[in-house]
Amino acid sequence: MPRTRRLTTPLSDQDVEALEIGDNVLVNGVIYTARDAAHKRLIDLLEAGQPLPVDLRGQVMFYVGPSPARPGRVIGAAGPTTSYRMDPYAPQLLRLGLKAMIGKGRRSQEVIDAMVACKAVYLGAIGGAGALISQSIKAAEIVAYEDLGPEAIRRLVVEDLPTIVINDCQGNDFYDVSLKRYARR
Repeated sequence: MPRTRRLTTPLSDQDVEALEIGDNVLVNGVIYTARDAAHKRLIDLLEAGQPLPVDLRGQVMFYVGPSPARPGRVIGAAGPTTSYRMDPYAPQLLRLGLKAMIGKGRRSQEVIDAMVACKAVYLGAIGGAGALISQSIKAAEIVAYEDLGPEAIRRLVVEDLPTIVINDCQGNDFYDVSLKRYARR
């Protein structure tokens, strides 16, 4: 039976080890945004032996490129983007201590294996619900790669950002389990 868990960043190994696929997770605290262009730059920095603009240990990365904020709002619509575009970069970032990623869609086996090895999880957010998700974002500031516009790395402060555990740190996959549950026999 799915549980509802409330987590506050930074996350520990114990935080993510307690999560199971299907659990509803309300994320609180500071999280960071990045999409494919920002991920490529992060990996380029690592390969050049340079420090990253943010410390990823215990952090959550939200795969989102928010729309501009309307007057009186801290951010525009903030719906998740398709996660597989970050798969070439995710294992290296997980080895640096990233504990959770938020996006939509499936992850590669390589990423799932890296989550198991590094004790991390993949959380799904509802695609098409960017306006609703943005209500959980209480502060937003660009911390790197402003030239990327919506794809810049942002530091977000979130309260009860709604997600669901898609891949836990034991290697389980919510999509696979759900498909088997409803498959015709």
